[in-house]
Amino acid sequence: MKKSFFKALNKINKLVLPKLSKKDPAQLSKFEQAIVAYRYYVLIQSLD
Repeated sequence: MKKSFFKALNKINKLVLPKLSKKDPAQLSKFEQAIVAYRYYVLIQSLD
């Protein structure tokens, strides 16, 4: 159940949250860094 929840959350994130892969990580604001960290956490949890 945990994996399916994170898979669904990952699909929602792909639609709603901005893609920040083209930007330099050192130049991101704290808020944008938090978004990247959140997306990474959800992705890892959905793959486990």
